[in-house]
Amino acid sequence: MIILIFLVGSLLGLLLGLLFGALLCIRFIRQEVAGDIGPQLRKIQSHLDALEADVGLAIGTRYADVSARLAQEPPRSFQ
Repeated sequence: MIILIFLVGSLLGLLLGLLFGALLCIRFIRQEVAGDIGPQLRKIQSHLDALEADVGLAIGTRYADVSARLAQEPPRSFQ
């Protein structure tokens, strides 16, 4: 009976050790993944901001050209 109690206690200790070890590994892996992704996300965001500015400038320029061209043309009458 003493051996059975010792075995059950040892198994519970082993399972608790595995659980805490897994929790520490998961925490460490999450921190490392977040640390690696952060700088890359900031770099991608800066590229997206530059692209957004370029597209906005192109659209604004095109709109100004079309508006200027329409202002110069005489109005058409549709029949």
